[in-house]
Amino acid sequence: MDLGLSKKVALVTGGTQGIGRASALRLAAEGARVAIVARGEAGLAQVVKGIAASGGTALPIRADVSRAEDCSRAIDEAVHGFGGIDILVNNAGTSATGEFEAVDDAAWQADFDLKLFAAVRLARLAIPHMKRAGSGRIINITNIGAKQPRARSMPTTVTRAAGLALTKALSKEYAPHGILVNTICIGLVRAGQHQRRAAQRGVDVETLYAEMAKDIPLGRVGDAEEVANVVAFLASAAASYVTGTSINLDGGSSAVL
Repeated sequence: MDLGLSKKVALVTGGTQGIGRASALRLAAEGARVAIVARGEAGLAQVVKGIAASGGTALPIRADVSRAEDCSRAIDEAVHGFGGIDILVNNAGTSATGEFEAVDDAAWQADFDLKLFAAVRLARLAIPHMKRAGSGRIINITNIGAKQPRARSMPTTVTRAAGLALTKALSKEYAPHGILVNTICIGLVRAGQHQRRAAQRGVDVETLYAEMAKDIPLGRVGDAEEVANVVAFLASAAASYVTGTSINLDGGSSAVL
């Protein structure tokens, strides 16, 4: 099935690991030109090399999206390199959680800067280019905790809940311009942070994933490529009547839709 992404320009943040990397690879495989934003130069080079080897086109942008000036530069470099922006995937983020009383102001601010303000700033900068083109896609990666927060889940569940509100508000404001805005609420997905946790515990990562999967109805942890498949769908012409919605990608874990 042709998703209609050939020659489209996508910007993916956190694009060298996990969901970001998988999304960049999938969009490139569909023919999109992909600007990959991340902090690590080596990781950027590796992903760009992989995309080029498969015949795709990618532009590495070394930036820290928690910084306003880096967000502005990332958009400028993508537009200069590819002539515009059709798809924005706000993926950069970490799972920052702890006992509420132990999370200080600096940790709260860092999480808002990385997860919420990065999405706000990048969308604000990308939308004028999408308006000129008469269409666009913004895809925010959040998580199911944003809808159903558990104890000791802050600041992540709060900043992700703000991401849901941002998604809904933007979808209503920019629908007249053909800009569709959606979010993917992920559950447990294979990621580098789980590999590091397994190493710290001195156990095999598959053992850890098996423990984590006990409460997942599908009985397993998700793969980054499965998230990337939904990213590609939401970015495509196949999703032309989908906006202002959240898709749970969690193996059935969440008790809410």
